[in-house]
Amino acid sequence: MNERIEKIVEQATSIVEMVGPQGYTSSYANFDKEKFALLLMREIAMVQITHQAGMDLENKKMDDPAKELNYAVIEHFGVGK
Repeated sequence: MNERIEKIVEQATSIVEMVGPQGYTSSYANFDKEKFALLLMREIAMVQITHQAGMDLENKKMDDPAKELNYAVIEHFGVGK
């Protein structure tokens, strides 16, 4: 999995600890899908803002600005590899 996506998954996951009636402690990971989606969209928005400000990480230019922006998002998350 892409390192950036792994970081977002970590941020959207919390460890919940419970103490049972006999005093035993157990824990589990709670994945918050809504928080994951919000963090992912924030990351995508930041790629767009950075790209539109002329700071494209790869400095790859295309004829169509929309294609250029999509390429920047794909590169950022490493999903085109």
